[in-house]
Amino acid sequence: MTAVVPVTGDPEADQLLAEDPLALMIGMLLDQQIPMEWAFAGPLKLRDRLGGRLDAAEIAALDPDKLEAVFKGPPALHRFPGSMGKRTQALCQYLVDHHDGDAAAVWRDVDDGRELVTRVRALPGFGADKSKIFTALLAKRFGVRPAGWEQATAPFSDDEPRSVADIDSAESLQRVRAWKKMMKSQGKGKSDSPT
Repeated sequence: MTAVVPVTGDPEADQLLAEDPLALMIGMLLDQQIPMEWAFAGPLKLRDRLGGRLDAAEIAALDPDKLEAVFKGPPALHRFPGSMGKRTQALCQYLVDHHDGDAAAVWRDVDDGRELVTRVRALPGFGADKSKIFTALLAKRFGVRPAGWEQATAPFSDDEPRSVADIDSAESLQRVRAWKKMMKSQGKGKSDSPT
């Protein structure tokens, strides 16, 4: 995996997202109820706190209390470190059980967009919108574009700067921020259309 995911403001954290499928997946998992930059910087901090490796099997096998302590820091990796530590461990356990611990196996060799969204949706912690956004991120930033991905990920496949899938520069990050702020002021969500 080599792409540009300049979302954190930290070149090392962004590079990890671009090169490590598990880091990208964990960043997406953490992206709730905290700023995007903080969520996607989490995998680098987690890797550093785990001795320099992000490995699904190792995370799945960790004592839950130890993983919670890793998430709590200081500084905490998330606003809700306890629950997000558990979700990260559940995600890693799912990857071990269903994909031999290989995060990229979720999308490798998938030739149908709906099937890919379904696979992502099966991941613990990935709801309907998060699954579509992550699949759109894979398509827009990493070239993972199975047939029908645009329909399967709509509206996140469009050109609106509505999610992390649309960020390829510092400028586009600011456009996504502005779009989200505008939508919030209108009482709308990220999957809605602007007026």
